[in-house]
Amino acid sequence: MKFDKSKKLYEEAKKMVPGGVSSSIRQSEWPVPLFFKSAKGSKMTDVDGNQFIDYVMGMGPNIFGHSPDFITNSVYKDMQDGFCLTGQSEKENELSEFVERTLPFKRKFRYASSGTEIVQIALRLARSYTNKNKFLKFEGHYHGWMDSVLYNSHPDVSSEETLFDPIAESGGIAKGTADEVVIAPWNDAEAIEKILKDQHKDISAIITEPILWNSNVILPNSGYLEKLRELCDEYDVLLIFDEVGTGFRVALGGAQEIYCVEPDLSTYAKSMAGGFPIAMLAGKPEIMDYMSSGEVVHGGSFNTNVMSVSAAHATLDYLLNNKNFFKSLNKNGEILINGLEEAAKKQNIDVLIQGLGSVFYLSFTNLDSIKNYRDHANNVDQEKYREFSKLMLLNGVRLSQNGRWHMSSSHDVNDIENTIRAAELSFAEL
Repeated sequence: MKFDKSKKLYEEAKKMVPGGVSSSIRQSEWPVPLFFKSAKGSKMTDVDGNQFIDYVMGMGPNIFGHSPDFITNSVYKDMQDGFCLTGQSEKENELSEFVERTLPFKRKFRYASSGTEIVQIALRLARSYTNKNKFLKFEGHYHGWMDSVLYNSHPDVSSEETLFDPIAESGGIAKGTADEVVIAPWNDAEAIEKILKDQHKDISAIITEPILWNSNVILPNSGYLEKLRELCDEYDVLLIFDEVGTGFRVALGGAQEIYCVEPDLSTYAKSMAGGFPIAMLAGKPEIMDYMSSGEVVHGGSFNTNVMSVSAAHATLDYLLNNKNFFKSLNKNGEILINGLEEAAKKQNIDVLIQGLGSVFYLSFTNLDSIKNYRDHANNVDQEKYREFSKLMLLNGVRLSQNGRWHMSSSHDVNDIENTIRAAELSFAEL
């Protein structure tokens, strides 16, 4: 494969855009951040004419693949009558009614444009409702790039000296925000119980990815989420599920449907609109009504814009009327996982693939399982994965740089077979 046009465009971009990209994670792509000409279904074509089977899928949103017709047709039709109304539409009410049918618990909703911002309103609500300022987050969990939450998402844990002190993940983070966050290990109920016993009078909420999507797609230990719920009730702390990644991807009702644990608030974004930008906060009515009274302020000119509402409406309408969607998605993902494991085994390469069929993580490690971020950080060969992803790209498969694979309903039998074949060649090269 040649990447001459992407390289040329990237050099041009760097003269105008810092790093040549508008999201930091894209800067690590090899050989350069690629420029794309088109994307449809499971395939992407770059400006050099290279075609790839794609498992990045927008870092998760494209659950139906790229530009599914039923979404693009809906958006095109609705946008003829306006884009940014800064007002309400009938379809927005219908969307909320659809959401009511998907989530397992009674909720009210607010909409925004990104997962990063919807997490901020969740934390603001928690502070106002409990009249407490701090919140607890877990090592290895990512809740957006805002100053208040960008701590310990991917810290260097090679030294035990850091323990669980707040570690800023960027330059320029406001120093005062470190005083508001408490860091804890995940999948360790005893550690949480000890922290809440000592600090519950200051902690407004625990925010967690119910499935640790951002670090190895780690599933919660049996009973762990139930214990979090129990402890939050005991110590008057709100429980927030960050389902920005898992919502509408792991199940129709998200991780809450799988584990039957009720949070007080939950956030959604990526897979809600099949690739269009939208985010949602769902919460218990008595908490959400702090916004209706004006006590808690939340705004945004682009909130519930016509295109995003139309795309989300089409997405949920489709999912509600295709009851076997997630069963099929997970089944195809499991077939791919089995094929990848077998391909690695043929070359005597140790890999661990964990998660669900709809989203999973491939690690180069000899561990049988990974239970928390420190297991991941100290035992996974990240450099080997980066080399593997380069080889896969040259063999026609585009992967994310962080090890997470996203299945879509557009990945068919041929895509899966070709991906396994590409993996066989890539493992052999390794």
